Amino acid sequence: MIAFVRGKVVECLPAQVIIEAGGIGYMIHISLNTYSKIQGKSDLLLFTHQIIKEDGHYLYGFFEESERQLFILLLSVNGVGPNTARIILSSLEISSLKEAIQSSDDQVFRKVKGVGPKTAQRIIIDLRDKISKETLGSNTIGLVNTGNQNRNEALSALIALGFGRSQVEQVLKTFSNQELKDQNLEDLIKNCLKKLS
Repeated sequence: MIAFVRGKVVECLPAQVIIEAGGIGYMIHISLNTYSKIQGKSDLLLFTHQIIKEDGHYLYGFFEESERQLFILLLSVNGVGPNTARIILSSLEISSLKEAIQSSDDQVFRKVKGVGPKTAQRIIIDLRDKISKETLGSNTIGLVNTGNQNRNEALSALIALGFGRSQVEQVLKTFSNQELKDQNLEDLIKNCLKKLS
C-alpha cells in the first residue's frame, strides 16, 4: 500500500494530478476539495489510498489525512465505490458531510450525483457511530475504536484479494467489536479467509 507520494507536480487538473517522485510519474485521482488546496503548488505531499482492481491499480490522493480517512470510511458503505466517494468529497465540505451524518440528514447526500435515497440512508446508518461528535468541524476523523480501523483495513485487503464487498462484510459481522479490537490486522484477515473459503 502506498501511504503517501511526495514530489514535483507535473500536471494538476480538477480530477487528477501527476506527481514525479523518484523518477516515476504517479497519476493520482483527487477530489475538488483537494484540488482547491493544491493549485499553484510546485512540490506536494499527498496522502494516498490505493485500490487494486482487475483492470488496473488506482491511486486516490488527499491533501489532508482527515479527508483520506473519510474516503476510506465511505468505501466501507455498501454501494459506495471510489468514484462515488470522490464525488461526495468533491460536492461537500468535510465538516458539512460529518454534520449531515451526525444529524441523519440524508437530503445532503441525495443532492450528490449518483447517490440515491437508499445509499444516502446507508451512509448515515453505517458511519454515524464511526464518526465521533467531538470531531465535528475539525480536520480529524474520530474512529470509535481500533476495531473499526481493523475492520476497514481488513475489508479493503480482502476486496483487493478478489472477494466481493458484501461477502466480506457478512463475514466481518460475525466478529464482535471486542474481537475486532483484540486481533491484529493479519490475524483478522486470516480468520476471515478461513470463513470465506
